[in-house]
Amino acid sequence: MPKTLNPLQIVADRWQPSARFVRRAALACVAMAVVIVVTGGAVRLTQSGLGCPTWPTCTEDSLTPTPQMGINGVIEFTNRMLTYVLCAIVGVAIVAARARAPRRYPLTRLGWAQFWLIASNGIIGGITVLTGLNPYIVALHFLAATALLTVAVVMWHRAGEGDDEPRDLVARPVRQLSWVLVGASVLLILAGTVVTGSGRHAGDASKDVRRIPLDWREVTQLHVDFVYIVVGLTVALWFVLRAVKAPAVPRRRVAELFAVLMLQGVLGYVQYFNDEPELVVGVHMLGSCLVWIAVLRVFLSLRERGGQPVVPAPADGHEAVAEAQPAGASSR
Repeated sequence: MPKTLNPLQIVADRWQPSARFVRRAALACVAMAVVIVVTGGAVRLTQSGLGCPTWPTCTEDSLTPTPQMGINGVIEFTNRMLTYVLCAIVGVAIVAARARAPRRYPLTRLGWAQFWLIASNGIIGGITVLTGLNPYIVALHFLAATALLTVAVVMWHRAGEGDDEPRDLVARPVRQLSWVLVGASVLLILAGTVVTGSGRHAGDASKDVRRIPLDWREVTQLHVDFVYIVVGLTVALWFVLRAVKAPAVPRRRVAELFAVLMLQGVLGYVQYFNDEPELVVGVHMLGSCLVWIAVLRVFLSLRERGGQPVVPAPADGHEAVAEAQPAGASSR
């Protein structure tokens, strides 16, 4: 039987991307995942959530916004179109990971996981519009975007290390403390979605938009409580890492997380005491992405998988060129 042609294999036969290119493609996925979160927030903050009142088209008769829909239609439609940009960037990362020799299955799987998360979140976004910005669906939409960001960060990190079995750089109790930090950060994000669902910015000027029936100020206080817990765990982890003489990279990652948390805390207080101005809320959403990225980098920095695999020798027998890095160098 004739061999089935695989488009990705055809590309791999003709193009050999460098390890640096693969990692930069993965980083571009991280950056674009953040952009999607921030622009999604801009849609809500500009009251453009129903700028395109239906889905998958913008109106029942038009794929694109009409002049009568004004700026709100343009903002909502532009955010939808950015999904295709995200798909293209993830596609480049998938192709680059597949074409890289030796083939690294974990990277391609992480790339495809991003693709399916984008597809599923696109459907969730459509349901959000069709349900008139149901706050619970809006929260699910944000959480799916956070899941995409998580996978993108993991792929970026994995692109800079090898595929050996993970080896802890610190004792097990320290790793367990990092798990607690991740768990507390997840609760912090969940509380933030409830603040959004019960707060002032419903996403559309219509009075018919449902809100979560909770006092947003009380929910905000719960959100702040989780912030204090995350900050406390971050400080505790930093002291523990110094006490056990952990490598410099994990300690630096924890210091970076602490700095981001402090900036995010300042933004949160400015937002709260100034009646949630739209611009500050938008920057706060960017900060939430940076906090989550920093938390993941702390967690991932506490173990290593060795250097990157060696590029195999070409068919003419010339000596292979090794691109492997020393163990742990990918996190520097």
